[in-house]
Amino acid sequence: MSVATGAAARRAPGPRVRPRSILPGIEWSTLAVLVATPFVLATRPELVTLMTNILILSLLAVSFDLCWGFSGIMSYGQALFFGAAGYAIALVGRDLDFSQMWATLPLAMLVGAGLSAALATFLLLGRKTPTSIFVAFGTLTGAYAAERLVAGWQYVGAGNGLSSIKLMAFGAYEFVEGVAFYSVALGLLIVVYLASRVIVRSQLGLVLAGMRQNEERLAFFGYRVQVFKALVFTFSGAIAGLSGALYSYHQGFTGPTNLGPGLSTTAVIYCLFGGSGTLIGPVLGTIVVELLSYVLADTDAIKQYWTVILGVVLLVVVMFQPTGLLGLVVSSRERIGSFGLRRRPR
Repeated sequence: MSVATGAAARRAPGPRVRPRSILPGIEWSTLAVLVATPFVLATRPELVTLMTNILILSLLAVSFDLCWGFSGIMSYGQALFFGAAGYAIALVGRDLDFSQMWATLPLAMLVGAGLSAALATFLLLGRKTPTSIFVAFGTLTGAYAAERLVAGWQYVGAGNGLSSIKLMAFGAYEFVEGVAFYSVALGLLIVVYLASRVIVRSQLGLVLAGMRQNEERLAFFGYRVQVFKALVFTFSGAIAGLSGALYSYHQGFTGPTNLGPGLSTTAVIYCLFGGSGTLIGPVLGTIVVELLSYVLADTDAIKQYWTVILGVVLLVVVMFQPTGLLGLVVSSRERIGSFGLRRRPR
């Protein structure tokens, strides 16, 4: 064999090996912990209630992640869809004496999807391509306006909100706080998570990945980027609506703050703290933030200052670890995705 042939052989690329994925292991581990939780906490019903709230709020966090982490839509209006759906099922229960989950939960998703589609039409589908700032302030304004509206509307309880919401039911069975409600919340979170995962790994997900990398170039190739954003925004609104309905049923109450910018900002924190653009990151972020809040608020020595301590922790993570907690173990390549990676033939 000649020297040239040997050199060419040494330079010839071998089979491209996929880097080992970390996210699937994190997903399965999180699922195992959540499934085991009600059995481990069987003697602590208050903690089962807390974990049920966390699962419900995780749906809200996932809805924001679909907007920002995958589509580049900085939405400060997820609480608008969350709270509106909560009010809708509360009014149906009060005025129509109806709370069957097979009808009210789809209704809540429809309310969330309808509101988000209307907002997307105004913010995303105009003649001019909207800036991120315009969309962020537009959604923030929508949430603030809705909060002020219901705070002065006596039909929906004004500032006192709606209490004593009719229990969620399936047939003759009514769901109260406990393992049964936890199981429903976990099951719905799994379904929503899988549906979202299918979407972000589909051809639509490929377009979303292109939007994250270079939105202008994708538009140059003829893709109607804003239409894709509106579709994802509408889907995220449906998820937020489902979360809001579950939250209202579980708490037995809904009020103006459930529609406002405060809760929307909390969803942003969940997502950024756990790691946006991963789906599982917002779930982990919600778990850590809510459990940390519970522990700090229940510690006598720092009870008066726990909100300050929590704020400092969140600020430090966001400042020094912009990719969130998952950024510590998950590479940027895995977070962004490796669409089209194939093993080269020998």
